Amino acid sequence: MTQGRLRRSAPYKPAGSRIRTRVRPGWKSGNWSGYALKKAKKNSFRSISGYWIVPRVKPGKKNGFSSAWIGIDGFGNPSLIQTGTQQDYKQGKAVYYAWWEILPAPETRISYPVSPHDLMYARISKQCKNKWLIVLRNKTKGWTFRKVKKYTGPATTAEWIMEAPSINNKTTRLAHYRKMLFKRCRVNDKNPLLKPSQRGIMIQNGRIVSTPSLPGKKRDSFFVAYGGKPPLPPR
Repeated sequence: MTQGRLRRSAPYKPAGSRIRTRVRPGWKSGNWSGYALKKAKKNSFRSISGYWIVPRVKPGKKNGFSSAWIGIDGFGNPSLIQTGTQQDYKQGKAVYYAWWEILPAPETRISYPVSPHDLMYARISKQCKNKWLIVLRNKTKGWTFRKVKKYTGPATTAEWIMEAPSINNKTTRLAHYRKMLFKRCRVNDKNPLLKPSQRGIMIQNGRIVSTPSLPGKKRDSFFVAYGGKPPLPPR
């Protein structure tokens, strides 16, 4: 599982999805957890943005992988444009870095440093026909990455996600990332007014491994935590 490039993919229905949960999620997945918005009309989402704090992964005996990201599409369709940070524990060492990705290609690493507790800002926005701007900024370390890429997806969904990525088309074991915060989430430059029905839990090997909180008071923020216990929402 340590060979090959990491790749993210659309969420898939997990085995053992009928297990009891402490929350009533709007959806369940074997590789995603977080919040996802969906519209029927094409080009409903012209931009998405948000802040998050890079979590510190917990050491373990087995390799684990975790991707924190924002993106357009992927939730109910095979397209996806996204950017985020990686928090892994493999071969006895924690690894952190930034990346961007447009399916079906694997990730492209961003060659700037990332550390636990760094405050990240990301924005993906349509510039003109089929041209999208990807921005990822490390507010703590003071760097900004920008890239304009061609993207032709339907733009019908938007997400803030913690993911267990894939290697060689096999979903990895989710790293024990403890807890992390997504805040000041925006779609089309507006507050998404997140709803509990838009949150999803991750199930691996018959157990819940990642659970989002209810939205914060302004409905533009949430915590997501490792395990099946939902964290309290942000104040």
